Amino acid sequence: MTNRLQNMTQGKPRKLIFTFALPLMLGNVFQQLYTVVDTMVVGKYLGVGALAALGAADWLNWMMLGIIQGFTQGFAIPMAQEFGAGHYDRLRKVIGSSCVLSVGFALALTLAGQLLARPVLLLLQTPGDILPDSLLYLRIMFLGIPIVTAYNLLACILRSLGDGKTPLQAMIVASAANIGLDLLFVMVFHWGIAGAAAATLIAQLISGLFCLYHICRLEILRLKADDFRFQGQLCLRLLGLGSPMAFQNCIIAIGGMIVQFVVNGSGVTFIAGFTASNKLYGILEIAASSYGYAMITYVGQNLGAGKYSRIRQGMRSAIIIAIATSIAIAMVMLLGGRAILSCFVSGTPQEVEQTLQVAYFYLSIMSVALPVLYLLHVVRSAIQGMGNTLLPMVSGIAEFTMRTATALLLPLAVGEVGIFFAEPAAWAGADVVLVISYFAISRKYLKKENQTS
Repeated sequence: MTNRLQNMTQGKPRKLIFTFALPLMLGNVFQQLYTVVDTMVVGKYLGVGALAALGAADWLNWMMLGIIQGFTQGFAIPMAQEFGAGHYDRLRKVIGSSCVLSVGFALALTLAGQLLARPVLLLLQTPGDILPDSLLYLRIMFLGIPIVTAYNLLACILRSLGDGKTPLQAMIVASAANIGLDLLFVMVFHWGIAGAAAATLIAQLISGLFCLYHICRLEILRLKADDFRFQGQLCLRLLGLGSPMAFQNCIIAIGGMIVQFVVNGSGVTFIAGFTASNKLYGILEIAASSYGYAMITYVGQNLGAGKYSRIRQGMRSAIIIAIATSIAIAMVMLLGGRAILSCFVSGTPQEVEQTLQVAYFYLSIMSVALPVLYLLHVVRSAIQGMGNTLLPMVSGIAEFTMRTATALLLPLAVGEVGIFFAEPAAWAGADVVLVISYFAISRKYLKKENQTS
């Protein structure tokens, strides 16, 4: 089992980053597969209205997921650093404290989600004909927050140790389960949008149990009761890393909800087209988030080992790989995007055509701007791997500002299609902050390296 762990402080950075990211990409493919299947089943078998209901719930659901991922990814930074430094006793204490904090966050977010779901949907002016389905979907998904938290923490533990293969296998198993349950719950049992939500949560539970099984087999992670004891200083450090990342994701989601508020005023067909393309957003971002996870682990391990020059080498390699990947994905989407989108839509020929026009135009704009998104993931993750989560949070504020300003102002000038430029504008705003921040931090470590050499 230990041969799955990867020490990224030795070897060629480009090969290490790519080989670590590759299984994560494949895992994300399967994760997105069951998200896409959810959307296809809902859109094809429940209609445009149900697809719009799913879209109206998306950003609030993503906000909860983003908060969870922010905290767990923040907790994983010192895990990677302690593993890179070979301090396994400290590693176990970091993991134990992370587990305790995660339980608390999961319970608090579950309660908050149930209380906020309806008021937020009403605040976003969700159309009355899709409000009940949107609310039902959110209530079920929020009941599963402890499951989602457990999976994300377990996957982050494995990735911090350089194991990208186990999360991949977990996603393959979960994807197969989700597709089967989707078809069973929606098409056979006729549970509607509630069936799609239940299938997603059961699949996530399976993937979490799979990761837990493999973690329990790792000798260096044999945790004792003492590892779970509350340690104030360590918990404050973990919160100091996780809170800015959670806040960053939260404000990004709030910006997305403002966009959804604008979209909700454009009718069910427009909402459905916007939702169809948003569901492909995950596919566009598959490799980007994988390179991001790779950079957090790579930078964290090398920082723990004191190998600062390797961080810069890895950064150059990651940017080259990421930009090349984004161009390839953009070409696929521009050439075949309309055919892919047609799998999400059903209804009268007029409804289908109108929905596809909206969806493909939005998809084309995001595809052209994809290199900007990939640069964002690489640079932000490298900064986080260095233990700085405050500057990425500032980039999230820039992202929120650009997304919100574009969504509210550009449609006034060019019509409702102006909303489609909110995402690329947000990515560009975040990139400006991140690139400047990276060079500033790099200079500090370059100076430190020169002093010790």
